[in-house]
Amino acid sequence: MKLKLHHTIIIMLFFLNCSNEDMGYEPTPLVLNIPQVFAENIIAPVIPANNPMTVEGVALGKRLFFDTILSSDNSKACVSCHSPQNAFTDSSPTSAGVDGVFGSRNSMPLFNLAWNYNERFAWDGKELSLERQAEEPVQNPIELHSNWDDAIVRLQSHPEYPELFRLAFNTNAITKELTTKAIAQFERTLISANSKFDRYTLGQSSLTAQELNGLDLFLREDKGDCFHCHGNPNNPLWTTNDFHNNGLDTTFSDLGLGAITGDPNDNGKFKTPSLRNLSFTAPYMHDGRFNTLDEVINHYSEGLQNSPTIDPLMKKINEGGVQLSNQEKQDLKAFLLTLSDPSFISNLEFQN
Repeated sequence: MKLKLHHTIIIMLFFLNCSNEDMGYEPTPLVLNIPQVFAENIIAPVIPANNPMTVEGVALGKRLFFDTILSSDNSKACVSCHSPQNAFTDSSPTSAGVDGVFGSRNSMPLFNLAWNYNERFAWDGKELSLERQAEEPVQNPIELHSNWDDAIVRLQSHPEYPELFRLAFNTNAITKELTTKAIAQFERTLISANSKFDRYTLGQSSLTAQELNGLDLFLREDKGDCFHCHGNPNNPLWTTNDFHNNGLDTTFSDLGLGAITGDPNDNGKFKTPSLRNLSFTAPYMHDGRFNTLDEVINHYSEGLQNSPTIDPLMKKINEGGVQLSNQEKQDLKAFLLTLSDPSFISNLEFQN
C-alpha cells in the first residue's frame, strides 16, 4: 500500500512538472536568410548559444517590440523610438519617454545587428549583448519608465503571452531574461542588404558616373577618407562598429565611451553607425545635431573641432576637415544614398 502511494505521488509530480514544460516539445529552429552580399564578404552572424533563433521566439519578440505592455503607463513600446519607416530609428533628434522627458541621444537605427562582432551596443557601448541592450529601456526613467517586476506581472496575467512564451521557450514562467531573449531574436532578423550598391556589387545594376566618383572620393585618403571608420565594398555592413571621437566638439557634456570605461582617453568617443539607409535615418550623429546629410558632409569637410581625444583618423583636423569642393560633396552624397534600401523599410515582416 505504501509502495503504491509512493508511485502515485511520483506520477503526480511528473505531470505537474509537465504542465510548465512539455516533455518532448521543441520550438521550430529558424536559420537566418543570409544575403548573398553578406555571404560573399563577411563571416557568419553572431547567434548566442543560449538564445538560438526559433520561429516562435522571433514571433514573440516581434509582438513584444510593438506592444506597449512593457511601459509603465501602456503608452509606448520599443517601436515608439525605433520606427520601421525610419529604418528603426526616430525622426526627431532625441526621443521622449512615457513621461514626455526627452533624452540626450538619438535613437540608433536597428539593422544587421547579428553582425556586430564586438558585441558592444548603444552609442557608448555600455551594453555587451543585444539581449542586455533590450533590458535597459524598460526600466530607464526617460524611456519606458517601468520596472521589470511589474512588467512581468502584466505579461504573466495577459490572456495570450503565457502561451506565446510556452511556444517560444517551452515554459509558462515568464522572466525578464526570456523577454529580452525574444526581443533580441526578432531584432536579429532585421537584415538590410538590398540597396542599389548591393545590387551593383552583385552585378545586377549599375552606378552613375557621379555615384562612382563619390565612391572614389569615399575611398581616397587624400579626399573623403571615409573608409577607415565605415569600411569599404568588402565590408557590406558599412561600419567597423568601433568607437571614435569624430571632431564634433572641443569639450564634452556627454563622455560617450569614456563614461563606461572610465578612461579619459575614451571621452567623446561614440559608436560608428552604419552608412546604410541614410535616406531614412535623419537626423544624424549621437545627439541628432545634423538634420541633413549635407550638414554631415560639411562637418567632415570643414567643420572638425579639435580636442585632446580627437581620433588620429581625423588627419585633416588642423585644416578643419578634408576640404571637399561643392561638386565633390554632391558626388559623395550621391554615392552615400546608393546605400539605402527601400525594401527594408517596406518589408511587411518587420511591421506590426
